[in-house]
Amino acid sequence: MPPAVLVEHLRKEFILRHNRAMGLKTRFLALFHQSKRERREHFLALDDINLRVEQGEALGLLGHNGSGKSTLLQIIAGILEPSQGQVITYGRIAPLIQLGVGFHPELSGYENIFLNASLYGFRNRDTQKRVKDIIEFSELAHFIDTPLKNYSSGMQMRLGFSVAVHLQPDILLADEILAVGDQPFQEKCHAKIAELRVQGMTLILVSHSTEQVNKFCDQYVRLEHGRVVEAGRMDKGLDTSNSAMPATI
Repeated sequence: MPPAVLVEHLRKEFILRHNRAMGLKTRFLALFHQSKRERREHFLALDDINLRVEQGEALGLLGHNGSGKSTLLQIIAGILEPSQGQVITYGRIAPLIQLGVGFHPELSGYENIFLNASLYGFRNRDTQKRVKDIIEFSELAHFIDTPLKNYSSGMQMRLGFSVAVHLQPDILLADEILAVGDQPFQEKCHAKIAELRVQGMTLILVSHSTEQVNKFCDQYVRLEHGRVVEAGRMDKGLDTSNSAMPATI
């Protein structure tokens, strides 16, 4: 079988703009004052990343804030384009990356279920068969007809997670999403993830929690400044006391 996710020599560069001239006055002053002129900086977010995740496996992405984890997840999801290299995926992807992605604040929770499901390629009649389970799992039945703009961030996360896991994803991309809600709801999310993994779902999990990575993942990658500095299997668990060694998987 082909791998669920194959990342080859991936590189992502951003251009950061400083002192961007927003008005005519600022542009005029920039003609005489160098400090007022726009300056562009090339920022390398990911540098030569190579990953291979087989179907049904789970990969944990670790690293400090700004190490490139979320950027990598967004490229795998197709939200961002790589500067170099390629990403090949096999199957339907459910990205749980940013709060509110795929939702409209003016629509109700119920309407947003159908909107969000349509982004995964589901028709309304297919979503209708799942909507009862989605609402029940999210525990938002009392608020399901309320506009999403009145939801708390936790309620939006609950709804987004519930939609994603009930649409039978082949690949689930989760960026700290398993921290959603209170402890009982988190445990329910963990149980649902475990159930989907038994059914063969591939998981890529961004987390600061080594406990979560040890619990859910078969392998891990640690990023620093956009590069892979450590990678390995989870056969013996993740020992955070080990020094980071260059590796690819």
